[in-house]
Amino acid sequence: MAPKKAKAPAQATDDVLDKIQSTVAAEHGSEIASKLTREQLTSIFNALSLERDATLRDQDIRQKANKALADHKFWKTQPVPKPGDGPVHEEGPIEPNVAPSEVRKDPYPLPKDFEWVFIDIDNKSDLDDVFELLSGNYVEDGEASLRFKYSAEFLFWVLKHPGFTKKWHLGVRVSSTRKLVAFISGIPHELRVRDRSLHSVEINFLCVHKKLRSKRLAPVLIKEVTRQCHLTGIFQAIYTGGTVIPTPVSCARYYHRAINPRKLLQIGFSAIPKGMDPEAYYRRYEVPKQTSIAGFREVKDSDLAQAGRLLRRYLRRFDLAPRFNDEEVRHIFLSGRGTDVGGKREGQVTWTYVVEDSEGHITDLVSFYTLPSTVLAKGPHEPESLLNAAYLFYYATDAAFDTPTWSIPEPAGEVEKSKYFDTNVEHWQKTHLSGLDSKEVADEANVQSWEEESAGTKTKLKKRLNELVEAAIIVAAQHDFDVLNGLTVMDNQLFLEPQKFGPGDGFLRYYLFNWRVLPIAGGMGNRVGEAELDPLFDYLRDQELAKSAEAPSTSAAGSAGGSSSRDREVQERASRAALERMPKASLGSGNGVVMV
Repeated sequence: MAPKKAKAPAQATDDVLDKIQSTVAAEHGSEIASKLTREQLTSIFNALSLERDATLRDQDIRQKANKALADHKFWKTQPVPKPGDGPVHEEGPIEPNVAPSEVRKDPYPLPKDFEWVFIDIDNKSDLDDVFELLSGNYVEDGEASLRFKYSAEFLFWVLKHPGFTKKWHLGVRVSSTRKLVAFISGIPHELRVRDRSLHSVEINFLCVHKKLRSKRLAPVLIKEVTRQCHLTGIFQAIYTGGTVIPTPVSCARYYHRAINPRKLLQIGFSAIPKGMDPEAYYRRYEVPKQTSIAGFREVKDSDLAQAGRLLRRYLRRFDLAPRFNDEEVRHIFLSGRGTDVGGKREGQVTWTYVVEDSEGHITDLVSFYTLPSTVLAKGPHEPESLLNAAYLFYYATDAAFDTPTWSIPEPAGEVEKSKYFDTNVEHWQKTHLSGLDSKEVADEANVQSWEEESAGTKTKLKKRLNELVEAAIIVAAQHDFDVLNGLTVMDNQLFLEPQKFGPGDGFLRYYLFNWRVLPIAGGMGNRVGEAELDPLFDYLRDQELAKSAEAPSTSAAGSAGGSSSRDREVQERASRAALERMPKASLGSGNGVVMV
Protein backbone atom coordinates (compact mmCIF):
# COMPACT_ATOMS: atom_id res chain seq x y z
CA MET A 1 0.00 0.00 0.00
CA ALA A 2 1.40 3.38 -0.97
CA PRO A 3 2.13 5.75 1.93
CA LYS A 4 -0.43 8.49 2.47
CA LYS A 5 0.65 11.98 1.62
CA ALA A 6 0.98 14.32 4.56
CA LYS A 7 -1.71 16.95 4.64
CA ALA A 8 -0.32 20.35 3.73
CA PRO A 9 -0.29 22.65 6.75
CA ALA A 10 -2.47 25.74 6.74
CA GLN A 11 -0.65 28.94 5.90
CA ALA A 12 0.17 31.46 8.63
CA THR A 13 -0.74 34.58 6.65
CA ASP A 14 -0.24 38.10 8.03
CA ASP A 15 -3.99 38.40 8.59
CA VAL A 16 -4.05 35.15 10.58
CA LEU A 17 -1.03 36.18 12.66
CA ASP A 18 -2.64 39.56 13.43
CA LYS A 19 -5.75 37.77 14.69
CA ILE A 20 -3.60 35.52 16.88
CA GLN A 21 -1.85 38.56 18.33
CA SER A 22 -5.24 40.11 19.14
CA THR A 23 -6.33 36.89 20.86
CA VAL A 24 -3.14 36.79 22.92
CA ALA A 25 -3.72 40.42 23.92
CA ALA A 26 -7.27 39.63 25.02
CA GLU A 27 -6.34 36.53 26.99
CA HIS A 28 -2.92 37.46 28.38
CA GLY A 29 -2.65 41.23 28.12
CA SER A 30 -1.43 43.72 25.52
CA GLU A 31 2.01 43.94 27.15
CA ILE A 32 2.71 40.28 26.41
CA ALA A 33 1.17 40.45 22.93
CA SER A 34 3.20 43.50 21.88
CA LYS A 35 6.49 41.68 22.54
CA LEU A 36 5.71 38.70 20.32
CA THR A 37 7.75 38.40 17.12
CA ARG A 38 6.34 37.05 13.86
CA GLU A 39 8.30 33.84 14.47
CA GLN A 40 6.70 33.45 17.90
CA LEU A 41 3.25 34.15 16.48
CA THR A 42 3.87 31.51 13.82
CA SER A 43 4.83 29.07 16.57
CA ILE A 44 1.57 29.86 18.38
CA PHE A 45 -0.31 29.36 15.11
CA ASN A 46 1.25 25.92 14.71
CA ALA A 47 0.32 25.06 18.30
CA LEU A 48 -3.27 26.19 17.67
CA SER A 49 -3.37 24.02 14.56
CA LEU A 50 -2.31 21.06 16.69
CA GLU A 51 -5.00 21.99 19.24
CA ARG A 52 -7.60 22.07 16.48
CA ASP A 53 -6.46 18.71 15.12
CA ALA A 54 -6.62 17.23 18.64
CA THR A 55 -10.12 18.63 19.09
CA LEU A 56 -11.25 17.12 15.81
CA ARG A 57 -9.70 13.76 16.74
CA ASP A 58 -11.61 13.97 20.00
CA GLN A 59 -14.77 14.72 18.03
CA ASP A 60 -14.21 11.64 15.88
CA ILE A 61 -13.76 9.50 19.00
CA ARG A 62 -16.94 10.94 20.49
CA GLN A 63 -18.88 10.30 17.30
CA LYS A 64 -17.78 6.67 17.35
CA ALA A 65 -18.75 6.47 21.02
CA ASN A 66 -22.10 8.02 20.12
CA LYS A 67 -22.71 5.30 17.53
CA ALA A 68 -21.72 2.60 20.01
CA LEU A 69 -24.14 4.02 22.57
CA ALA A 70 -26.86 4.34 19.97
CA ASP A 71 -26.45 0.65 19.21
CA HIS A 72 -26.84 -0.20 22.89
CA LYS A 73 -30.14 -1.91 23.62
CA PHE A 74 -31.03 0.58 26.37
CA TRP A 75 -30.90 3.64 24.10
CA LYS A 76 -32.65 1.80 21.31
CA THR A 77 -35.71 1.55 23.55
CA GLN A 78 -35.75 5.21 24.62
CA PRO A 79 -37.68 8.06 22.93
CA VAL A 80 -34.60 10.10 22.07
CA PRO A 81 -33.25 11.20 18.68
CA LYS A 82 -30.69 8.71 17.38
CA PRO A 83 -27.98 8.87 14.71
CA GLY A 84 -29.49 7.88 11.41
CA ASP A 85 -33.00 9.11 12.22
CA GLY A 86 -32.92 11.42 9.23
CA PRO A 87 -33.81 15.12 9.03
CA VAL A 88 -36.19 16.73 11.51
CA HIS A 89 -39.27 17.87 9.57
CA GLU A 90 -41.31 18.90 12.60
CA GLU A 91 -40.29 19.61 16.18
CA GLY A 92 -42.30 17.99 18.93
CA PRO A 93 -42.84 14.85 21.00
CA ILE A 94 -41.44 11.54 19.78
CA GLU A 95 -44.04 9.52 21.68
CA PRO A 96 -47.52 10.77 22.68
CA ASN A 97 -48.69 11.32 26.25
CA VAL A 98 -50.56 8.40 27.76
CA ALA A 99 -53.11 8.07 30.56
CA PRO A 100 -51.89 6.74 33.93
CA SER A 101 -53.82 3.53 33.26
CA GLU A 102 -51.41 2.81 30.39
CA VAL A 103 -48.26 3.37 32.47
CA ARG A 104 -46.45 0.39 33.99
CA LYS A 105 -47.89 -0.17 37.48
CA ASP A 106 -44.96 -1.84 39.25
CA PRO A 107 -41.47 -0.42 39.86
CA TYR A 108 -38.69 -1.79 37.69
CA PRO A 109 -36.94 -4.72 39.39
CA LEU A 110 -33.65 -4.22 41.21
CA PRO A 111 -30.90 -6.76 41.85
CA LYS A 112 -31.35 -8.95 44.90
CA ASP A 113 -30.68 -7.26 48.27
CA PHE A 114 -31.57 -3.75 47.00
CA GLU A 115 -34.83 -1.80 47.27
CA TRP A 116 -36.39 1.42 46.02
CA VAL A 117 -36.99 4.33 48.41
CA PHE A 118 -38.39 7.85 48.06
CA ILE A 119 -36.00 10.40 49.55
CA ASP A 120 -37.62 12.95 51.85
CA ILE A 121 -35.44 16.04 51.58
CA ASP A 122 -37.21 17.57 54.58
CA ASN A 123 -35.81 14.69 56.60
CA LYS A 124 -32.27 15.54 57.73
CA SER A 125 -31.20 11.90 57.76
CA ASP A 126 -32.32 11.38 54.15
CA LEU A 127 -30.67 14.62 53.02
CA ASP A 128 -27.44 13.66 54.80
CA ASP A 129 -27.48 10.28 53.04
CA VAL A 130 -27.74 11.96 49.63
CA PHE A 131 -24.98 14.39 50.59
CA GLU A 132 -22.69 11.52 51.64
CA LEU A 133 -23.38 9.52 48.46
CA LEU A 134 -22.69 12.46 46.15
CA SER A 135 -19.61 13.59 48.09
CA GLY A 136 -17.87 10.28 47.55
CA ASN A 137 -19.18 9.13 44.19
CA TYR A 138 -20.48 11.96 42.00
CA VAL A 139 -18.94 13.91 39.13
CA GLU A 140 -15.18 14.07 38.79
CA ASP A 141 -13.26 15.86 36.07
CA GLY A 142 -11.66 13.84 33.28
CA GLU A 143 -8.38 13.44 35.16
CA ALA A 144 -10.11 12.48 38.45
CA SER A 145 -8.47 15.44 40.21
CA LEU A 146 -11.64 17.34 41.19
CA ARG A 147 -15.00 16.23 42.57
CA PHE A 148 -18.02 18.42 43.28
CA LYS A 149 -18.57 18.96 47.00
CA TYR A 150 -22.28 19.58 47.48
CA SER A 151 -23.58 21.06 50.71
CA ALA A 152 -26.86 20.10 52.35
CA GLU A 153 -28.06 23.69 51.79
CA PHE A 154 -27.26 23.43 48.08
CA LEU A 155 -29.17 20.18 47.69
CA PHE A 156 -32.13 21.59 49.58
CA TRP A 157 -32.16 24.66 47.32
CA VAL A 158 -32.03 22.63 44.10
CA LEU A 159 -34.33 19.75 45.02
CA LYS A 160 -37.08 21.71 46.77
CA HIS A 161 -37.99 23.69 43.68
CA PRO A 162 -41.61 24.92 43.65
CA GLY A 163 -43.90 22.13 42.50
CA PHE A 164 -41.39 19.40 43.37
CA THR A 165 -42.69 15.87 43.82
CA LYS A 166 -41.23 13.58 46.46
CA LYS A 167 -41.61 10.59 44.14
CA TRP A 168 -39.15 12.21 41.74
CA HIS A 169 -36.40 11.93 44.38
CA LEU A 170 -35.56 8.26 43.99
CA GLY A 171 -33.01 6.27 45.91
CA VAL A 172 -31.77 2.70 46.12
CA ARG A 173 -30.85 1.30 49.53
CA VAL A 174 -29.20 -1.92 50.61
CA SER A 175 -32.05 -3.83 52.24
CA SER A 176 -30.02 -5.14 55.16
CA THR A 177 -28.02 -2.02 56.12
CA ARG A 178 -30.28 0.77 54.74
CA LYS A 179 -27.21 2.35 53.15
CA LEU A 180 -28.07 4.65 50.24
CA VAL A 181 -26.11 3.45 47.20
CA ALA A 182 -27.85 5.17 44.27
CA PHE A 183 -29.89 8.30 43.64
CA ILE A 184 -31.61 10.21 40.85
CA SER A 185 -33.75 13.33 41.01
CA GLY A 186 -36.31 15.09 38.89
CA ILE A 187 -37.01 18.81 39.26
CA PRO A 188 -40.10 20.45 37.68
CA HIS A 189 -39.11 22.66 34.79
CA GLU A 190 -41.38 24.51 32.38
CA LEU A 191 -39.37 24.78 29.21
CA ARG A 192 -39.79 26.75 26.00
CA VAL A 193 -38.25 25.20 22.90
CA ARG A 194 -38.39 27.95 20.31
CA ASP A 195 -42.12 28.80 20.16
CA ARG A 196 -43.48 25.74 21.97
CA SER A 197 -43.84 25.45 25.72
CA LEU A 198 -43.85 22.18 27.62
CA HIS A 199 -43.84 20.98 31.19
CA SER A 200 -40.78 18.84 31.71
CA VAL A 201 -38.55 17.49 34.42
CA GLU A 202 -34.89 18.39 34.88
CA ILE A 203 -33.00 15.16 35.60
CA ASN A 204 -30.03 15.68 37.90
CA PHE A 205 -27.73 13.98 40.40
CA LEU A 206 -27.76 10.54 38.77
CA CYS A 207 -25.27 8.78 41.01
CA VAL A 208 -24.37 5.15 41.70
CA HIS A 209 -21.87 4.08 44.34
CA LYS A 210 -18.52 3.30 42.72
CA LYS A 211 -18.46 -0.27 44.03
CA LEU A 212 -21.82 -1.06 42.40
CA ARG A 213 -21.33 0.28 38.88
CA SER A 214 -21.12 -3.25 37.47
CA LYS A 215 -24.74 -3.78 38.59
CA ARG A 216 -26.03 -1.56 35.74
CA LEU A 217 -28.23 0.42 38.10
CA ALA A 218 -28.10 3.66 36.06
CA PRO A 219 -30.46 2.49 33.26
CA VAL A 220 -32.89 1.16 35.87
CA LEU A 221 -32.81 4.49 37.73
CA ILE A 222 -33.57 6.34 34.50
CA LYS A 223 -36.45 4.04 33.61
CA GLU A 224 -37.96 4.21 37.10
CA VAL A 225 -37.83 8.01 37.38
CA THR A 226 -39.35 8.14 33.88
CA ARG A 227 -42.18 5.88 35.08
CA GLN A 228 -42.80 8.10 38.10
CA CYS A 229 -42.90 11.19 35.87
CA HIS A 230 -45.38 9.52 33.50
CA LEU A 231 -47.64 8.69 36.43
CA THR A 232 -47.75 12.40 37.32
CA GLY A 233 -48.35 13.56 33.75
CA ILE A 234 -44.84 14.60 32.66
CA PHE A 235 -43.47 13.09 29.44
CA GLN A 236 -40.47 15.27 28.54
CA ALA A 237 -37.16 15.87 30.31
CA ILE A 238 -34.02 17.95 30.01
CA TYR A 239 -30.65 16.74 31.24
CA THR A 240 -26.98 17.55 30.75
CA GLY A 241 -23.66 15.76 30.87
CA GLY A 242 -20.09 15.84 29.65
CA THR A 243 -20.34 12.52 27.84
CA VAL A 244 -21.89 11.92 24.43
CA ILE A 245 -25.11 9.89 24.35
CA PRO A 246 -27.88 10.00 21.75
CA THR A 247 -28.35 12.82 20.91
CA PRO A 248 -27.24 16.31 22.07
CA VAL A 249 -29.48 19.22 21.17
CA SER A 250 -26.85 21.77 22.21
CA CYS A 251 -23.30 21.91 23.53
CA ALA A 252 -21.49 24.61 25.52
CA ARG A 253 -17.91 25.01 26.72
CA TYR A 254 -16.78 25.86 30.22
CA TYR A 255 -14.76 29.04 30.74
CA HIS A 256 -13.01 30.08 33.95
CA ARG A 257 -12.19 33.48 35.42
CA ALA A 258 -9.32 33.26 37.91
CA ILE A 259 -9.89 35.27 41.10
CA ASN A 260 -7.20 33.70 43.28
CA PRO A 261 -4.57 32.81 40.66
CA ARG A 262 -1.95 31.80 43.21
CA LYS A 263 -4.19 29.11 44.66
CA LEU A 264 -5.28 27.92 41.21
CA LEU A 265 -1.62 27.43 40.29
CA GLN A 266 -0.90 25.68 43.57
CA ILE A 267 -3.63 23.05 43.11
CA GLY A 268 -2.90 22.56 39.40
CA PHE A 269 -6.14 24.10 38.15
CA SER A 270 -4.28 26.52 35.88
CA ALA A 271 -0.79 27.25 34.60
CA ILE A 272 1.20 30.37 33.77
CA PRO A 273 1.46 30.79 29.97
CA LYS A 274 4.91 30.12 28.59
CA GLY A 275 7.01 33.26 28.57
CA MET A 276 4.81 35.18 31.03
CA ASP A 277 6.33 36.52 34.22
CA PRO A 278 4.48 35.18 37.33
CA GLU A 279 3.94 38.68 38.72
CA ALA A 280 2.45 39.82 35.40
CA TYR A 281 0.16 36.78 35.55
CA TYR A 282 -1.01 37.70 39.06
CA ARG A 283 -1.53 41.35 38.07
CA ARG A 284 -3.65 40.30 35.11
CA TYR A 285 -6.26 38.79 37.43
CA GLU A 286 -6.33 41.52 40.04
CA VAL A 287 -9.89 42.51 40.95
CA PRO A 288 -11.05 46.02 41.91
CA LYS A 289 -12.00 46.42 45.56
CA GLN A 290 -15.42 47.99 44.96
CA THR A 291 -18.11 47.93 42.29
CA SER A 292 -18.75 51.12 40.33
CA ILE A 293 -22.34 50.67 39.07
CA ALA A 294 -24.71 53.18 40.64
CA GLY A 295 -27.61 51.44 42.37
CA PHE A 296 -25.94 48.01 42.42
CA ARG A 297 -27.06 46.12 45.53
CA GLU A 298 -28.20 42.75 46.85
CA VAL A 299 -31.70 41.70 45.85
CA LYS A 300 -34.62 42.12 48.28
CA ASP A 301 -38.00 40.43 48.39
CA SER A 302 -39.66 43.66 47.27
CA ASP A 303 -37.58 43.58 44.04
CA LEU A 304 -38.82 40.21 42.86
CA ALA A 305 -41.94 41.31 40.98
CA GLN A 306 -39.84 43.64 38.81
CA ALA A 307 -36.98 41.16 38.58
CA GLY A 308 -39.36 38.42 37.41
CA ARG A 309 -40.76 40.62 34.63
CA LEU A 310 -37.26 41.51 33.47
CA LEU A 311 -36.00 37.92 33.57
CA ARG A 312 -38.97 36.47 31.66
CA ARG A 313 -38.61 39.11 28.97
CA TYR A 314 -34.84 38.60 28.71
CA LEU A 315 -35.03 34.80 28.48
CA ARG A 316 -37.64 35.02 25.69
CA ARG A 317 -34.82 36.09 23.38
CA PHE A 318 -33.31 32.58 23.36
CA ASP A 319 -34.32 29.45 21.41
CA LEU A 320 -34.20 27.21 24.49
CA ALA A 321 -35.04 28.70 27.89
CA PRO A 322 -36.94 28.10 31.12
CA ARG A 323 -40.18 29.93 31.92
CA PHE A 324 -40.12 31.02 35.57
CA ASN A 325 -43.22 32.24 37.36
CA ASP A 326 -42.94 34.67 40.28
CA GLU A 327 -42.87 31.88 42.86
CA GLU A 328 -39.92 30.26 41.09
CA VAL A 329 -38.10 33.59 40.80
CA ARG A 330 -38.45 34.02 44.55
CA HIS A 331 -37.13 30.51 45.15
CA ILE A 332 -34.10 30.53 42.88
CA PHE A 333 -32.88 34.00 43.89
CA LEU A 334 -33.88 34.28 47.55
CA SER A 335 -34.26 30.86 49.15
CA GLY A 336 -30.54 30.15 48.85
CA ARG A 337 -29.27 33.38 50.40
CA GLY A 338 -28.55 31.75 53.76
CA THR A 339 -29.22 32.96 57.28
CA ASP A 340 -27.80 35.99 59.06
CA VAL A 341 -26.07 34.82 62.25
CA GLY A 342 -23.99 37.26 64.26
CA GLY A 343 -23.51 39.58 61.30
CA LYS A 344 -22.33 36.74 59.04
CA ARG A 345 -24.30 34.86 56.38
CA GLU A 346 -24.38 31.11 56.96
CA GLY A 347 -25.42 28.41 54.50
CA GLN A 348 -25.48 30.79 51.54
CA VAL A 349 -25.86 29.14 48.14
CA THR A 350 -26.80 32.01 45.82
CA TRP A 351 -25.62 35.59 45.43
CA THR A 352 -28.11 37.78 43.54
CA TYR A 353 -27.72 41.48 42.83
CA VAL A 354 -29.89 44.02 41.06
CA VAL A 355 -29.44 47.55 39.80
CA GLU A 356 -32.04 50.06 40.96
CA ASP A 357 -32.21 53.38 39.14
CA SER A 358 -32.90 56.74 40.79
CA GLU A 359 -36.67 56.26 40.41
CA GLY A 360 -36.78 52.82 42.01
CA HIS A 361 -36.90 50.76 38.81
CA ILE A 362 -35.00 47.47 38.61
CA THR A 363 -33.04 47.61 35.36
CA ASP A 364 -30.55 44.77 35.75
CA LEU A 365 -30.07 41.44 37.52
CA VAL A 366 -26.99 39.23 37.91
CA SER A 367 -26.42 36.14 40.04
CA PHE A 368 -24.07 33.28 40.78
CA TYR A 369 -24.11 30.23 43.01
CA THR A 370 -21.47 28.38 44.99
CA LEU A 371 -20.39 24.83 44.23
CA PRO A 372 -16.95 24.01 45.63
CA SER A 373 -14.88 21.06 44.47
CA THR A 374 -12.65 18.77 46.47
CA VAL A 375 -9.12 18.69 45.04
CA LEU A 376 -8.40 14.98 45.28
CA ALA A 377 -5.07 13.92 46.75
CA LYS A 378 -2.55 12.62 44.21
CA GLY A 379 -0.93 10.29 46.73
CA PRO A 380 -1.71 8.53 50.01
CA HIS A 381 0.17 11.09 52.09
CA GLU A 382 -1.16 14.22 50.40
CA PRO A 383 -4.12 16.03 51.98
CA GLU A 384 -7.22 16.97 50.01
CA SER A 385 -7.94 20.67 49.57
CA LEU A 386 -10.94 22.72 48.49
CA LEU A 387 -11.48 24.77 45.34
CA ASN A 388 -13.95 27.49 46.30
CA ALA A 389 -15.75 27.88 42.99
CA ALA A 390 -18.64 30.13 42.00
CA TYR A 391 -20.77 29.51 38.91
CA LEU A 392 -22.39 32.27 36.90
CA PHE A 393 -26.18 31.84 37.04
CA TYR A 394 -29.04 33.79 35.44
CA TYR A 395 -28.82 37.47 34.57
CA ALA A 396 -30.96 39.99 32.71
CA THR A 397 -30.72 43.60 31.64
CA ASP A 398 -32.86 46.21 29.93
CA ALA A 399 -29.86 46.99 27.72
CA ALA A 400 -31.20 44.24 25.41
CA PHE A 401 -34.34 46.27 24.64
CA ASP A 402 -35.27 49.58 23.09
CA THR A 403 -38.05 50.00 25.66
CA PRO A 404 -37.26 49.47 29.36
CA THR A 405 -39.25 46.68 30.96
CA TRP A 406 -40.52 48.89 33.78
CA SER A 407 -42.10 51.32 31.30
CA ILE A 408 -44.33 48.69 29.64
CA PRO A 409 -47.86 48.83 31.13
CA GLU A 410 -49.05 45.63 32.73
CA PRO A 411 -52.25 44.06 31.29
CA ALA A 412 -55.43 45.70 32.52
CA GLY A 413 -58.11 43.74 34.29
CA GLU A 414 -58.04 40.71 36.51
CA VAL A 415 -55.09 38.34 36.24
CA GLU A 416 -56.16 35.06 34.64
CA LYS A 417 -54.83 31.94 36.28
CA SER A 418 -53.18 29.41 33.98
CA LYS A 419 -55.40 26.71 32.49
CA TYR A 420 -52.70 24.31 33.60
CA PHE A 421 -54.36 24.36 37.02
CA ASP A 422 -57.83 23.58 35.64
CA THR A 423 -58.97 20.50 37.54
CA ASN A 424 -61.37 19.58 34.74
CA VAL A 425 -58.44 18.68 32.48
CA GLU A 426 -56.60 15.41 33.12
CA HIS A 427 -53.04 16.06 34.27
CA TRP A 428 -51.53 13.87 31.53
CA GLN A 429 -53.14 16.12 28.91
CA LYS A 430 -51.71 19.37 30.28
CA THR A 431 -48.02 19.27 29.36
CA HIS A 432 -48.47 21.81 26.56
CA LEU A 433 -50.27 24.34 28.81
CA SER A 434 -48.08 27.01 30.37
CA GLY A 435 -48.13 27.39 34.13
CA LEU A 436 -47.67 31.15 33.84
CA ASP A 437 -50.63 33.41 34.55
CA SER A 438 -51.83 35.99 32.00
CA LYS A 439 -49.68 38.75 33.47
CA GLU A 440 -46.52 36.61 33.44
CA VAL A 441 -47.17 35.48 29.86
CA ALA A 442 -47.53 39.13 28.80
CA ASP A 443 -43.97 39.80 29.99
CA GLU A 444 -42.69 37.71 27.07
CA ALA A 445 -44.55 39.60 24.34
CA ASN A 446 -42.87 41.37 21.42
CA VAL A 447 -39.30 40.30 22.15
CA GLN A 448 -36.73 40.09 19.38
CA SER A 449 -34.61 36.94 19.00
CA TRP A 450 -30.93 37.04 19.99
CA GLU A 451 -29.94 36.42 16.35
CA GLU A 452 -32.06 39.28 14.99
CA GLU A 453 -30.87 42.07 17.29
CA SER A 454 -29.20 45.03 15.65
CA ALA A 455 -25.49 45.79 15.91
CA GLY A 456 -26.36 48.81 18.03
CA THR A 457 -28.32 46.68 20.49
CA LYS A 458 -25.48 44.15 20.69
CA THR A 459 -22.98 46.93 21.37
CA LYS A 460 -25.14 48.38 24.14
CA LEU A 461 -25.79 44.92 25.58
CA LYS A 462 -22.11 43.99 25.51
CA LYS A 463 -21.13 47.14 27.39
CA ARG A 464 -23.73 46.62 30.10
CA LEU A 465 -23.06 42.90 30.55
CA ASN A 466 -19.36 43.58 30.98
CA GLU A 467 -20.18 46.08 33.72
CA LEU A 468 -22.53 43.64 35.46
CA VAL A 469 -20.21 40.64 35.27
CA GLU A 470 -17.24 42.70 36.44
CA ALA A 471 -19.37 43.64 39.47
CA ALA A 472 -20.19 39.95 40.02
CA ILE A 473 -16.47 39.11 39.90
CA ILE A 474 -15.80 41.79 42.51
CA VAL A 475 -18.53 40.39 44.78
CA ALA A 476 -17.11 36.87 44.32
CA ALA A 477 -13.65 38.13 45.27
CA GLN A 478 -15.07 39.87 48.35
CA HIS A 479 -16.50 36.50 49.45
CA ASP A 480 -13.18 34.68 48.95
CA PHE A 481 -14.04 32.64 45.88
CA ASP A 482 -11.08 31.27 43.94
CA VAL A 483 -12.66 31.16 40.48
CA LEU A 484 -15.86 32.14 38.67
CA ASN A 485 -16.96 29.55 36.11
CA GLY A 486 -19.32 30.07 33.20
CA LEU A 487 -20.47 28.45 29.99
CA THR A 488 -20.90 29.76 26.46
CA VAL A 489 -24.70 29.87 26.94
CA MET A 490 -26.96 32.96 26.95
CA ASP A 491 -25.01 36.11 26.02
CA ASN A 492 -21.82 35.01 27.78
CA GLN A 493 -19.63 35.34 24.69
CA LEU A 494 -20.17 39.09 24.87
CA PHE A 495 -18.10 39.29 28.07
CA LEU A 496 -16.04 36.10 28.53
CA GLU A 497 -12.94 37.41 26.77
CA PRO A 498 -13.05 41.03 28.02
CA GLN A 499 -13.55 39.81 31.60
CA LYS A 500 -10.53 37.47 31.29
CA PHE A 501 -12.33 34.15 31.33
CA GLY A 502 -10.13 31.46 29.81
CA PRO A 503 -11.37 28.31 28.01
CA GLY A 504 -11.41 25.10 30.01
CA ASP A 505 -11.32 21.55 28.73
CA GLY A 506 -14.88 20.74 29.80
CA PHE A 507 -17.94 20.68 27.53
CA LEU A 508 -21.55 20.40 28.69
CA ARG A 509 -24.04 18.72 26.38
CA TYR A 510 -27.78 19.34 26.62
CA TYR A 511 -30.34 16.62 25.93
CA LEU A 512 -34.13 16.54 25.56
CA PHE A 513 -36.03 13.34 26.33
CA ASN A 514 -39.04 12.55 24.13
CA TRP A 515 -38.72 15.75 22.11
CA ARG A 516 -37.43 15.99 18.57
CA VAL A 517 -35.79 19.33 17.81
CA LEU A 518 -33.35 20.96 15.44
CA PRO A 519 -29.99 21.68 17.13
CA ILE A 520 -29.60 24.92 19.08
CA ALA A 521 -26.41 27.01 18.89
CA GLY A 522 -24.33 26.69 22.05
CA GLY A 523 -22.24 29.83 21.63
CA MET A 524 -19.02 28.05 20.70
CA GLY A 525 -16.62 29.10 17.97
CA ASN A 526 -14.27 31.72 19.39
CA ARG A 527 -11.58 29.06 19.89
CA VAL A 528 -10.18 26.60 17.38
CA GLY A 529 -12.14 23.39 17.10
CA GLU A 530 -15.03 24.58 19.30
CA ALA A 531 -17.60 25.04 16.57
CA GLU A 532 -17.05 21.52 15.22
CA LEU A 533 -18.27 20.14 18.57
CA ASP A 534 -21.59 21.95 18.33
CA PRO A 535 -24.49 19.67 17.28
CA LEU A 536 -25.62 22.49 15.00
CA PHE A 537 -22.38 22.09 13.03
CA ASP A 538 -23.14 18.39 12.44
CA TYR A 539 -26.64 19.28 11.25
CA LEU A 540 -25.42 21.98 8.84
CA ARG A 541 -22.59 19.79 7.53
CA ASP A 542 -25.05 16.96 6.84
CA GLN A 543 -27.17 19.43 4.87
CA GLU A 544 -24.13 20.42 2.80
CA LEU A 545 -23.23 16.77 2.20
CA ALA A 546 -26.80 16.10 1.05
CA LYS A 547 -26.47 18.95 -1.45
CA SER A 548 -23.21 17.44 -2.73
CA ALA A 549 -24.85 14.05 -3.15
CA GLU A 550 -27.65 15.61 -5.21
CA ALA A 551 -25.27 17.64 -7.39
CA PRO A 552 -24.05 15.96 -10.62
CA SER A 553 -20.38 14.90 -10.55
CA THR A 554 -18.12 17.07 -12.72
CA SER A 555 -15.16 14.67 -12.80
CA ALA A 556 -14.71 11.31 -14.46
CA ALA A 557 -14.50 8.20 -12.33
CA GLY A 558 -10.95 7.42 -11.31
CA SER A 559 -9.03 5.01 -9.19
CA ALA A 560 -10.08 4.02 -5.71
CA GLY A 561 -7.43 6.37 -4.38
CA GLY A 562 -8.84 9.22 -6.45
CA SER A 563 -12.35 8.49 -5.23
CA SER A 564 -11.13 8.53 -1.64
CA SER A 565 -9.42 11.85 -2.26
CA ARG A 566 -12.61 13.32 -3.74
CA ASP A 567 -14.60 12.07 -0.74
CA ARG A 568 -12.22 13.90 1.57
CA GLU A 569 -12.55 17.04 -0.50
CA VAL A 570 -16.35 16.82 -0.33
CA GLN A 571 -16.21 16.34 3.45
CA GLU A 572 -13.84 19.28 3.90
CA ARG A 573 -15.90 21.50 1.60
CA ALA A 574 -19.06 20.61 3.52
CA SER A 575 -17.33 21.36 6.83
CA ARG A 576 -16.14 24.75 5.61
CA ALA A 577 -19.62 25.62 4.35
CA ALA A 578 -21.15 24.53 7.66
CA LEU A 579 -18.72 26.70 9.61
CA GLU A 580 -19.63 29.66 7.41
CA ARG A 581 -23.33 29.11 8.19
CA MET A 582 -22.84 28.76 11.95
CA PRO A 583 -24.05 31.78 13.97
CA LYS A 584 -21.07 33.88 14.96
CA ALA A 585 -20.10 33.09 18.54
CA SER A 586 -19.59 36.79 19.14
CA LEU A 587 -23.40 37.22 18.89
CA GLY A 588 -24.07 34.93 21.84
CA SER A 589 -26.01 31.68 21.99
CA GLY A 590 -29.48 30.31 21.35
CA ASN A 591 -29.25 28.30 24.57
CA GLY A 592 -30.72 30.16 27.54
CA VAL A 593 -30.68 27.30 30.07
CA VAL A 594 -28.30 27.31 33.03
CA MET A 595 -28.35 23.94 34.81
CA VAL A 596 -26.78 23.50 38.25
